[in-house]
Amino acid sequence: MTVITKRQARLRRRRRVRARVSGTAERPRLSVYRSNRGVFAQLIDDTKGHTLAAVNWIEPDLRKLTASEQAKKAGELLAERAKGAGVETCVFDRGGYQYHGRVKALAEGAREGGLAF
Repeated sequence: MTVITKRQARLRRRRRVRARVSGTAERPRLSVYRSNRGVFAQLIDDTKGHTLAAVNWIEPDLRKLTASEQAKKAGELLAERAKGAGVETCVFDRGGYQYHGRVKALAEGAREGGLAF
């Protein structure tokens, strides 16, 4: 009997999601990575393999906030940067994480910032 760790299960879910979700220049992929300390998000054009906009939890605006507030503010900041790059819509890639907590807060923040998905 094999034992699957939490990390292996998440990576399996991530591959399953990535098989269906792909980003283009007009509609990039909003990729989310959640660590124990913070959240990272980026808009990726998969056809060219370029990152159009990114946000990281260690930025000065986000560093002192609580986890969910940090994720929501990161989503708003990413939406602002996306508009600067000429992006208004995207596809959401939750990275194998459950759509709950910080991942949900980031998505809601991006929507409130004006990014549609």
